[in-house]
Amino acid sequence: MSNSLTTLFKAIATSPNEQTLKEEVIPEIGAYFAAKRCGLFLLNQLPPQVSNLGKLAFSLNHNPVLKYVWEHHAPVHENILLSSAKWQAICPRFDHGHVMAGPIVADGGLIGGLGVTRDRLTSAFTHQDFFDLSGLCLHVSTFLVQQQSSAVEFSSSEIELLTPREIAIAKLVARGLTNAEIGRKLWIQENSVKQAVKRMFRKLNISSRTSLVSLLLQ
Repeated sequence: MSNSLTTLFKAIATSPNEQTLKEEVIPEIGAYFAAKRCGLFLLNQLPPQVSNLGKLAFSLNHNPVLKYVWEHHAPVHENILLSSAKWQAICPRFDHGHVMAGPIVADGGLIGGLGVTRDRLTSAFTHQDFFDLSGLCLHVSTFLVQQQSSAVEFSSSEIELLTPREIAIAKLVARGLTNAEIGRKLWIQENSVKQAVKRMFRKLNISSRTSLVSLLLQ
């Protein structure tokens, strides 16, 4: 692993928010791959209306790179899937002569993708580029999940009674997740979540998840 890649991992992890990630770190990822374009695309943020060319780019029937990422939740570049001539027929854009994309995942599903492109006059993406994008997608996915989990801010003084793990669980409770869903997010057993919630009930002298959220949000 190169120092440049390690630096990108740290930059992703220490970004204060999603906007900073997109405005400052994503361009650095593009520079790392010597890409003409680099973008982070989240499914819940795609514009309701796109151009005809954009519709083709996001069509599973038209774009084999997108289809592979969608079906396999794994990165790929066009050179793995088809010949240069076939790719050029599918995507005639000069600045999309070479395309590589990887999955952004959360809760067991695809929530977006990280894509980089090069023009036709530059070299194709290599297998090492493919491996590096895999690592970057993992770090971006982790960052977005953590951002989502920390969106709930507790201000009550009772928060001091809870451990960091209990606070993490309480924030997911506040988002309406079940014990099973919380367990999958935090990589712990569902019963461990159940016992943690019971401990919080005892510490805070309450008896329901609604009371837990209400008390900690005061």
